[in-house]
Amino acid sequence: MWYNDLQMSSKTIIRSPKRLVTKEFIIPFILVTSLFFLWGVAHSLLDVLNKHFQDILGITRARSGLVQAALYGGYFVMAIPAGFFMNRLGYRKGIITGLLLYAAGAFLFLPATFIQTFEFTLFCLFIIACGLTFLETAANPYSSVLGPKETSEQRLNLSQSFNGLGWIIGPALGGMLILGAGGEASGNKFSSMALPYMLIGGVVLVVAFMFVITRMPDIHEGEHDSRGDRGTYGGLLRVRHFRYAVIAQFLYVAAQTGINSFFINYIVETMPDYSPEKAAYLLSLGFVFFMSGRFIGSLFMSWFNPRVMLGIYALVNTAAMALVILGLGWPSLVALYLNYFCMSIMFPTIFALGLKDIGGMTKKGSSVLVMTIVGGAICPVIMGRIADVSEMAVGFVVPLICFAFIAWYAFFRAKSTKKNLRDEYSHV
Repeated sequence: MWYNDLQMSSKTIIRSPKRLVTKEFIIPFILVTSLFFLWGVAHSLLDVLNKHFQDILGITRARSGLVQAALYGGYFVMAIPAGFFMNRLGYRKGIITGLLLYAAGAFLFLPATFIQTFEFTLFCLFIIACGLTFLETAANPYSSVLGPKETSEQRLNLSQSFNGLGWIIGPALGGMLILGAGGEASGNKFSSMALPYMLIGGVVLVVAFMFVITRMPDIHEGEHDSRGDRGTYGGLLRVRHFRYAVIAQFLYVAAQTGINSFFINYIVETMPDYSPEKAAYLLSLGFVFFMSGRFIGSLFMSWFNPRVMLGIYALVNTAAMALVILGLGWPSLVALYLNYFCMSIMFPTIFALGLKDIGGMTKKGSSVLVMTIVGGAICPVIMGRIADVSEMAVGFVVPLICFAFIAWYAFFRAKSTKKNLRDEYSHV
């Protein structure tokens, strides 16, 4: 029965704290964690651009969803090549390559202010996405293996907490420099986008230089694993706990991106006293809850089973989305903030649970899980279409369905056992 998972022994649900990061990996762990902050800023600026293009170009909400589609579509295109690159040349070179691509995409926003087309801006975001794909393919598994296997979920949640800090800064920066700038008097409505992306590009180049001059450990996840690198992508998907992690991660990113993309629209529609600029600051507050949830979740995982926490948080978010759909004003805004708190642990926890015990297939598994970020390209378009024919609140039924599946995944499909791995991996 479903409740058998909840009626675990205290030994399974509550555990004694273990070492988070081994001494020799502290500096690499700090550098890798900085990457989470950088792509948090890149992602959260999308939500400001989404509203910005609606205002300056008069496009529909469904078309503005192409902002997310350009970035998250880049993940889908580049994930497998990034995985091959990492298998051949290692994590460190993959990270440096990703940072250089990220910086190149950011600096392209300067010519974008002269070209002044929606399509070229989407191209800039696509280049940034190619860089972020390398970073996420490397940083997520790298963080998870820089210490004992038993604390991989906790360690990845700690790294992802700084991703939440980037999500806080991004909307505030975009609200001030993009939505608040208004463009040049000459009519160049694209000009306000240049400064924030030039600043980001400069910071990314500095971080890339740090990785060039710093010695990073060469991690071999499967060096003591008889499976080695013999597995194929198709064989990897036969591993049950990994296969369902792929679906859950796709739906999680879809839900998170959809909520972020239309947070400002939702606030403006349901709470008319708030302008888009003020709504951007409310979005930043949402990411404060998001970051807090990751720090707190990382701490709680010292004692509580991450899989059970994931299931409970997903159930809470399903209920929170129901309140959002009702459009109750402040109560619905509180539900959104609760949702941000509970979303916080989902991506890193699903990622770590999916990679658990797959040994030498970790790099390939990571590239597949990163590919699922394409869910973020699909959900905003669907939610925007629903909003165009109905109202914005109704569009939040999409993330409600996503969270309901994640709850089912956590309680019924996320657990890997030695028997399951032997039986399923025998086909790889």
